[in-house]
Amino acid sequence: MNALPLAWIALPNDPWAPRWYQPRELAQLISDIERNNMENKKTLSNLSCPLPLSDYKQILLGHGSGGTLSHNLIQSLIRPIFNNPYLDLLHDGAVVEINGVKLAFTTDSYVVQPVFFPNSDIGELAVNGTINDLAVCGAKPLFLSVGLIIEEGFEFSDLELILRSMQKAALEAGVQIVTGDTKVVEKGKGDSIFINVAGIGAVYPDVEISPKRCRSEDLIILNGRIAEHGIAIMSAREGFEFESEIVSDTASLNSLVDIILGASKDVHVMRDPTRGGIASALNEIADECNLGILIEENKIPISEPVKGACEILGFDPLYVANEGKLLCFVPETAAEQILTAMRTHPLGLESQIIGKVTSENPKKVIMKTDIGTHRIVDMLSGEQLPRIC
Repeated sequence: MNALPLAWIALPNDPWAPRWYQPRELAQLISDIERNNMENKKTLSNLSCPLPLSDYKQILLGHGSGGTLSHNLIQSLIRPIFNNPYLDLLHDGAVVEINGVKLAFTTDSYVVQPVFFPNSDIGELAVNGTINDLAVCGAKPLFLSVGLIIEEGFEFSDLELILRSMQKAALEAGVQIVTGDTKVVEKGKGDSIFINVAGIGAVYPDVEISPKRCRSEDLIILNGRIAEHGIAIMSAREGFEFESEIVSDTASLNSLVDIILGASKDVHVMRDPTRGGIASALNEIADECNLGILIEENKIPISEPVKGACEILGFDPLYVANEGKLLCFVPETAAEQILTAMRTHPLGLESQIIGKVTSENPKKVIMKTDIGTHRIVDMLSGEQLPRIC
């Protein structure tokens, strides 16, 4: 009988000192390892984590991402403390009634880095973003306030450029900046400049837009190509150069909303998908209305440069921020009329019906992929690109 070969093995507890093992020794060694593994599994199964992974003692960067951590922070802490009917709608702004007049009220803070990026800057972004929050509430934006938190040492010339961008964006949208505040913090205690913008607008008559109005069989319209803002910020921040320049899509959407509501006031939900991209926005709406959402990958507009950049960088464009896009949930009977109207506007030329609301899979977003399979589109726990808006 031929002799069995020896085995040259390094043990896990001493990987740098391998030795030769006889077959019987090797069999015993394997048996001992398997027994230890089983004992370890039994020990692990009896352990319980006293602090679930969703519970944190400190705020993380991901709590500002617009994803799962942001959602949990709002639902578990902010919403219960400030609980009231206006806040509970969890819209992009609050719709309040004063002496029979419906007003939309919103506020947003902008911490983007770098403050200047392809096609725009933090000032224009702050104005457009706040206007968009009012517009998707079904309101005509009227007045804005501006709060500036400036780090010591910030260049006067840069501040002037930002303020002029804000004024230009406000005038183009037909709103006025009527009040504000300025604070300066010590060098190293800020990051160039932070901007808060609050706004009020008048809600259009006979318009009621809210996540609670989402209905099964509603169709979902997206007004154009996604993920451009987030990738533009990343390219500016990291110095990436792509074959085709990718610029931010920041724009005020109030004139497009005028076109939509002019075509039909029977609009159930609107949302501008900023932080967390269209994936997070759709998940928030599905959660609030307790319905499912089905979208089709081949219907979602995305440019080839952005698609290529996402593939290179490992990003999912569904989760990348936008600043000039809106999602519009409308009944099937009004969808074509609204879609046709949107395509007459410069910001709606590439509008597409990307999916529908369904009674199946409540609170979940499902995407039919290009190859015909289905996958769950969940919220990200953190953020692919921090400090983008």
